[in-house]
Amino acid sequence: MQNESISEKSAGLLDPRVPLAYERTLLAYERTQIAWVRTALALISFGFAIAKFYQYVRAQQGEHATLLSPRVVGLIMIIMGLTGLVVAGWQQRGAVRELRRRCPGLPRPVAGLMSWMIVFLGVLALLSALLR
Repeated sequence: MQNESISEKSAGLLDPRVPLAYERTLLAYERTQIAWVRTALALISFGFAIAKFYQYVRAQQGEHATLLSPRVVGLIMIIMGLTGLVVAGWQQRGAVRELRRRCPGLPRPVAGLMSWMIVFLGVLALLSALLR
């Protein structure tokens, strides 16, 4: 009888370190997602700058496009940034879903929102670089 009351008390009290560990894990996911956002933003912005600069130089000097011109490299960089960001977003979403399943009281991460805004910006940059 007394053993049952002890186990009920210990089961009712959650170790305070456990929710903190889940919060730290969630914040680590957020930091990883923000690192992907930084990397993708750098790829997208440099790719856009390279593509637009080459477009300007070609218009001024009348150079002919080669197979792997700087414009193509810029477009590839934009596509790489977008692809990396979308894959990282899906990965983070699955990891956070699993973490929230184990600890439902966790706050909603906001890095995913920033990721999708950067994806939107990257798509606009890609369309602008493609459509000249």
